[in-house]
Amino acid sequence: MRKYVSERMSNLPVSSIRVIFDKCRRMNDVVRFEIGEPDLDTPKNIKEAAKLALDEGFTHYTPFNGFEDLRQQIGHKFENENGFKADPEKEIIVTPGACSAVYGSLISIINPGEEVLVPDPGWPHYEVCVIMGGGIPVNYPQFEKNDFKIDPNDIASRVTAKTKAIVINSPSNPTGAVLDRKILEKIAKIAKDNDLIVISDEVYEKIIYDNEEHVSIASLPGMREQTVTINAFSKTYAMTGWRIGYASAPAEIISQMAKLVLYTSTCANSIGQKAAIQALKGPQEFVSSMVKEYKRRRDFIIKRLNEIAGISCKLPKGAFYVFPNITKLKMSSLDCASYLLENGKVSSVPGTGFGQYGEGYLRLSYATSMEILEKGMDRIEAAVKAKNRMLT
Repeated sequence: MRKYVSERMSNLPVSSIRVIFDKCRRMNDVVRFEIGEPDLDTPKNIKEAAKLALDEGFTHYTPFNGFEDLRQQIGHKFENENGFKADPEKEIIVTPGACSAVYGSLISIINPGEEVLVPDPGWPHYEVCVIMGGGIPVNYPQFEKNDFKIDPNDIASRVTAKTKAIVINSPSNPTGAVLDRKILEKIAKIAKDNDLIVISDEVYEKIIYDNEEHVSIASLPGMREQTVTINAFSKTYAMTGWRIGYASAPAEIISQMAKLVLYTSTCANSIGQKAAIQALKGPQEFVSSMVKEYKRRRDFIIKRLNEIAGISCKLPKGAFYVFPNITKLKMSSLDCASYLLENGKVSSVPGTGFGQYGEGYLRLSYATSMEILEKGMDRIEAAVKAKNRMLT
């Protein structure tokens, strides 16, 4: 019988995050630490803007690169907050979420057989998008001994004649690492010396702690012309379900990304775009309040994890994830995640879901209430103690 499903899609891996997510849905009373989205509600002023957009009839197609007034606001945001200018007409696009922006940028630049350097551990979406574009993902490591920050030498050593781009993500999913200016300057030099594009995923840029500085690599000298800067409203404004992302890049890349939006989704949703304008123009107290609350949760979960025999965890400087080291528990990441789910009824994501260098780690999201965090940590502690007793 003829096989109707393409080999291209059959060979794509299923994200371990989605595997755990689906498994949890079939279980009762699970504390969910695998979900990477804010538990807070979208701010009222943003929701009111969406309601107004409905009343005013913004329920039809939009320009495939996004409403002009939203692109104007994004341009102001890039200039005022990120330190670089982008022409809203030619160098900015609104996409159906950051996922679409990542996919669109990679599809627009990769030729078959070209290589793209991707972070490991890193969000699996990057690697999959490279493969779907006919490219070859080349993983570069981010080690705990460096606080999970990139060692630029690990990038430089992997550049070949086939390398087309470098993907970076700061703050990082899954480690929470924040790349400082010196590291970014070294990555920029590698990109310029080898004529490479940098895909910079900055969706967690506002979720940053301990007076760390977020630096957009596009703001460094000569890098705006070699950078695709990707962002979204999902994490900053608790708008994951609204699916509004955006990107800035050289006009030749944006024009190709616009083609992809046109042929795959026509446009980002109209109501979400109008709400996004209000998100940028409106009061920003929600963001600072959210980050303050996340810091409180981060400090709590870090303390509890480091008090459990067999687990250690670095202090993340951004995002809302912890990436604890579980190697002393004598289990693989997958076995450990499965053990905690089955015996502690706590969900997590095995570190190998983010690459080979994620072995020995788990990702836990603390974007949930303190009550749930306390409950989950009590369960993890009890489950690990039971495991340790079996080992002795």
